Amino acid sequence: MSDKKIGTIFFIILFISSLIYLINIKFFKKSQNVEIKSQNVEIKKEINDDSSYNSNIIKDINYSTKDNDGNEYKINALKGEIDYTNSNIIYLTDVTAVIKLKNSGVINIKSDYGKYNSDNYDTIFTKNVTINYLENEILSEYVDFSLSRNSMIISKNVIYTNLENILKADVVEINIKTKDTKIFMYEDKKKVKIQSNN
Repeated sequence: MSDKKIGTIFFIILFISSLIYLINIKFFKKSQNVEIKSQNVEIKKEINDDSSYNSNIIKDINYSTKDNDGNEYKINALKGEIDYTNSNIIYLTDVTAVIKLKNSGVINIKSDYGKYNSDNYDTIFTKNVTINYLENEILSEYVDFSLSRNSMIISKNVIYTNLENILKADVVEINIKTKDTKIFMYEDKKKVKIQSNN
């Protein structure tokens, strides 16, 4: 046999082997677990290759971080989906978060949905948001939390309840570092409603 025929046969065998390998991975492998760890972040990711839709669903998401001031932020979700256009953005479902402020209390947040930025840890909580801090509870439909801005902006049907009062407003802005709080309505003609629990 000539070297040309041997080279051609070798190339054909290599091509067929590669093709069989790719077909096996694409069509016959049902699922695999991938574990990603980086910057105190642990994700268990399940990839399903059983349909033509290429999903990027992640189950049991757990992120945690600590800032330079010693504040801790942990977020968990039942599942999430990575944004195709920006892999730092994850859309979350059934979200819980814990914010442990240094020299202060713990803030617990729950919501139906969330949008988490793994690059700067900013999180938007939406739909049925509940915030608990000491003896205070805040209900709303939208919360924008940012460690980098040291802020939490709570809006859309805000109801703030403590042992003494029930307060209804459009927006509550909290500076996490200084604890300064602004409570206001979008329209000047409307007033913040305060009702006594006594």
